Amino acid sequence: MLELLLCSLVTILPDYLYRRYRQGKRFGKEITFFSVWHELRWGITGCLMLTIALITMIFYYHPSTTSAAIYFRTVPILPEVAGRVAEVNVGYSAAVKMGDVLFRLDNTKQQAALETAKRKVAEVDASLASAQADIVKAEAQVGEAKAAWQQAKDELDSKSELQRRNPGIVPQRDIEKLQVAVNQRQAVIDATNAARETAGLRVSTLLPAEKASAEAAMAEAQVDLDKTFIRAGVDGRVEQFTLRTGDVVNQMMRPAGILIPEGAGRRVLQAGFGQIEAQVMRRGMIAEATCISKPWVIIPLVVTGVQDYIAAGQFRSGEQLLDPQALRQPGSILAFLEPLYAGGLEGVTPGSSCIVNAYTSNHDVIADPKTGALKGFALHVVDATGLVHALLLRIQALLLPVKTLVLSGH
Repeated sequence: MLELLLCSLVTILPDYLYRRYRQGKRFGKEITFFSVWHELRWGITGCLMLTIALITMIFYYHPSTTSAAIYFRTVPILPEVAGRVAEVNVGYSAAVKMGDVLFRLDNTKQQAALETAKRKVAEVDASLASAQADIVKAEAQVGEAKAAWQQAKDELDSKSELQRRNPGIVPQRDIEKLQVAVNQRQAVIDATNAARETAGLRVSTLLPAEKASAEAAMAEAQVDLDKTFIRAGVDGRVEQFTLRTGDVVNQMMRPAGILIPEGAGRRVLQAGFGQIEAQVMRRGMIAEATCISKPWVIIPLVVTGVQDYIAAGQFRSGEQLLDPQALRQPGSILAFLEPLYAGGLEGVTPGSSCIVNAYTSNHDVIADPKTGALKGFALHVVDATGLVHALLLRIQALLLPVKTLVLSGH
């Protein structure tokens, strides 16, 4: 309607002024309800054509959308293990910090496993102390065996020397017995050395490996026990948390609740523009928005990103061929907008629906010396028509509470 009124000022009004003051025709006399089309046909036709062209230019170069909202990410609260809830530490809605325990599952089995693992570590430590004592014992036995071998060897050497000097003074049988005793003492030395090496291997290799395995099992049991304590992964707020003691939670069944990260939905506004505006939407464009949760306020924004893909064209591979006729709903160009000034989205409730206008600016092209006068004038016209859209957005912001509360049957 505003475009029609503006166009009529340069089409219908001059036509009427020409008829009135040049031809002397007046409303109610020569120009009546039945002859207005014949008398002002040039002005009316020009007004309609100019209005259509103006509306097309405005909506193409200065796109607008009502499909805009401040989306925010939610984190599902899912336990890594299934179990029955034993304790709940938060209410229906509460602010939480990263690491806070939200609820605890029944962990009797995990505590028993952890206690068993701790006892196994203590058992290995006791075995290590016992093995170290065995080493000391084996070393003493080695010394004792060497002393017995030395004694037998000395006696054998002494009697062998006597037998060499005075043959027959020492019976050959006694010498043979002493030789057997020396060999026996040597075997005892070898056995005690082997026992000492075995004890040393247990202390240096076997028992440390068993202790490492026991400690790994204890750490695994501790991890399983920690999994029964479900904690907040980020700072944020728990909303609609209806979990209560006695409930059974499982990843395959349902999440235990929803955690909204701190600051979610406070920085970026997402808006979907028509596909025809894909060539117009650019990063750095100035935009404005008005949101239902913050009426009568115009929020200046800047386009910080434009998605290169249209979500309506995506598909998942399956057992059926893709039929393009199934694409009934045209997709949108998703644009990301951030406040032009700090705190611009303050007071806007995350998830709120908004109306967004984006404005094309050709200032750099117009300022370029290579741009001709005619082209510069045309680009000035394009930029100037953004004022009409800005005025329409302010009218929408003014009427939005009335439309929502009164005209929508609230």
